[in-house]
Amino acid sequence: MISGMGTKLFDLSWTQAALKFFELFGWGLFIAGIAVSVFDFAVEYQSCGRANIKSTMLNILKGFFAVSLFTEVPVELYRFTVTLQNIFSHDLSGVFGDSQGGLEELAGNVLGLYNPAAMTSCGLFSLLTIVALAYCVIKVFFGNIKRGGILLTQISVGSLYMFSIPRGYADGFTQWCKQVIALCLTTFMQTTLLFLGLMTWKTDMLLGLGVMLAANEVPRIAQTFGLDTSVKMNMSSVVHTTTTAVNLTRSLVKK
Repeated sequence: MISGMGTKLFDLSWTQAALKFFELFGWGLFIAGIAVSVFDFAVEYQSCGRANIKSTMLNILKGFFAVSLFTEVPVELYRFTVTLQNIFSHDLSGVFGDSQGGLEELAGNVLGLYNPAAMTSCGLFSLLTIVALAYCVIKVFFGNIKRGGILLTQISVGSLYMFSIPRGYADGFTQWCKQVIALCLTTFMQTTLLFLGLMTWKTDMLLGLGVMLAANEVPRIAQTFGLDTSVKMNMSSVVHTTTTAVNLTRSLVKK
């Protein structure tokens, strides 16, 4: 269940309704963005005559593809990542040993090492290792539970960028795409490292524990390479969009 926690969220009826709402909201902002883009093109053409119709049409085309796919592609990519991770872990269990089981069988084998005889012979070390094991598993477990909600939040934030893309401001949406990729990468790597750590546990306990502790560092490493999993908005894009919307509303009111 640890890998499929987030994907089950998108099978619920209320989640489908929320995605449909964000899709319609994105289309509304996209249409408003087209109107503002055409208005900007007309102003530039009349003021200096340097308006580029090719660039304007290309930005509108980019916005059309973005608004058509921003609710579908992240969910399907997330499901594909979970499925790929499950297949990869199952194949690894066959390569590593004779066991063809899943994560639950490996966890059972690891916990079977903590019998009363072992705890008596090395009580402090066994206590420290089982606390560290619980920390790693719980951290990854709750990370997988909340990841579906994080993706839903990212989709809602992505709808706000549909107003800026037709006007040529795509930096915020590019950062949003990196966040979605980072979330899928974290989903794949965290559970895989937990699986590899459990497989290594029986032969080398400390090495297996180190691999599982490394699973908690995946988001930080991804952020170092520009793949930030946190939900952050491009403030300059937001300020520019808000200012344009306010000025456009004032112009319409005056008219």
